[in-house]
Amino acid sequence: MKNYFKELLEYSHYYNLEIIKKFNDGDLEFMIPERAMSLLSHTLNAQKIWNYRLTGKEDKVEVWGNLQVENLESVENQNFEKTLAILENEDLDRVVPYKNTKGESYQNSVRDIIFHIINHSTYHRGQIATEFRKQGIDPIVSDFVYYKLNK
Repeated sequence: MKNYFKELLEYSHYYNLEIIKKFNDGDLEFMIPERAMSLLSHTLNAQKIWNYRLTGKEDKVEVWGNLQVENLESVENQNFEKTLAILENEDLDRVVPYKNTKGESYQNSVRDIIFHIINHSTYHRGQIATEFRKQGIDPIVSDFVYYKLNK
C-alpha cells in the first residue's frame, strides 16, 4: 500500500511541477489566469496544512493565500518531500485528530489524509486546465494513465 501511495504522490508531484513550469514559461506568466494561480496556491497551501496536521504541528498557512510564482517550485518540492517522509515513517492506520480552518474538530487515518492530498491536487489540476483553456492556453494533460505510459 505504501508503495502505491508513493507512486501516486510522485505522479501528483510530477504534474504539479509541470504546471509550475507552464506558469514560468516566458511571457506566459503574464497570461496565467488569476483563478489558476489561486487554485495552484490553494493546492500547495492545503498540502502544507495537511503535512502539519499529520506531524502534529500547528499550521500558520492561509489555505487560500496566493503564493509568488517564483516560490511555487520550492513549496511544491518541500511539500512532496515532507509528505513522502510522512508516508515512509507513519502507520497508515494511525488516526490523526485535527481542526479544520474553521476550528472544527475531526479525525481521519493517515491513509485517508494522504489519499485526500493526492485527490485534492488532481481535482484542482483539472480546474486549472479549464482556466487555461478559457485563456487559449494549452493545458497540461495530467491523467494518471499518461503518466504511467511515459514512465
